[in-house]
Amino acid sequence: MPQRLSARQILDHLVSFPTVSRDSNLALVDWVEAYLNGWGVTAHRVYNADRTKAALYAHIGPEVAGGVILSGHSDVVPVDGQDWSSDPWVVTERDGRLYGRGTCDMKGFNALALAAVPLALEAGVKRPLQIALSYDEELGCIGAQPMIAAMAAGLPRAAAVVVGEPSQMKMVNGHKGGHGFRVQVEGFEVHSSLAHTGVSAIMEGAKLIDWANRRNAENAAARPTPLAAMFTPPWTTLHVGTIQGGSAENITARDCHFGFGFRVVPGEDPLEWVARLRDEAARLEAGMQAVRPEAGITLEEVYYVPPLVPEPAGAAEALVRRLTGDNGTMVVSYGTEAGQFQLEGYSAVVCGPGDIAQAHQPDEYLEISQFEAGWRFMQALVEDLAA
Repeated sequence: MPQRLSARQILDHLVSFPTVSRDSNLALVDWVEAYLNGWGVTAHRVYNADRTKAALYAHIGPEVAGGVILSGHSDVVPVDGQDWSSDPWVVTERDGRLYGRGTCDMKGFNALALAAVPLALEAGVKRPLQIALSYDEELGCIGAQPMIAAMAAGLPRAAAVVVGEPSQMKMVNGHKGGHGFRVQVEGFEVHSSLAHTGVSAIMEGAKLIDWANRRNAENAAARPTPLAAMFTPPWTTLHVGTIQGGSAENITARDCHFGFGFRVVPGEDPLEWVARLRDEAARLEAGMQAVRPEAGITLEEVYYVPPLVPEPAGAAEALVRRLTGDNGTMVVSYGTEAGQFQLEGYSAVVCGPGDIAQAHQPDEYLEISQFEAGWRFMQALVEDLAA
């Protein structure tokens, strides 16, 4: 018999792997695969292009449709520059909390899901439990989509997906979509006293950023739809978080680059927003090229996270309500792979232990009471699958 590990012991192992998104997650994937193999469960990997990272999925139980997917991500955000009072890569228990990078977002849920595997095997589930573990979620849910496609093509179709992002074990049935771009503005350098003969990439980029500010103001002033009104804020937001460029104060900037992101409320077409961005970039580019033909603006898509649209009669919502007793409705403005599962035709919701306010923070923690509530959920889920 394999060694049985508690959810807490599994959490200790998962947190010990510093799976910051900029680095490989393969050491963690190796450990999870060995754990699953020890229980006779075959794990499948879906690698990224250079095979430095992998998603992992597995099927536990009979080869029939109608099961449940427990989905989480393996990557975490950096701890660089944060003031931690304990080692972020070691789970530290104090004051009823489990401290460590990823305990809340979201290795706590992953540990619970993995601890449920032997429960499902011993219970002889009649409908399968499926585990999905992605990479690069923190960079825009990049690793989830290929994994989801592989699962849809290679496994019996699950009836419901539970994405375990921290929601204090409340059922979240809607979230905004996300669309991210890398904007590269190419200008032409001249002395700033002759600025009219050159093109400042920074100043032209600032015009695109100001366009985003004006769209935000318009969206905030508009009357939200009933669906959008559920969100905080109840409108689509446009955002630039970082910007770099230029070489000297007295030279028109030859280059400027920044990230540009949308958080789109369900009910609005993300592609329409992308088209509006491209149209504005083209309009600005035409003015730049009238001065210097070599100037221009390039938009590179970095990620796309579809929104999660509430499914009032959906199987996932019914399942989580049944297991938790939560009859409320909650939506969030962050994105998850739940929207990607839904786009692939799965019924999906978000429900996991912890408070999203703790995610990404120094001294990130998960309340032990939340961890225990998550374990009760897993026990109830296995009982449901075995009924």
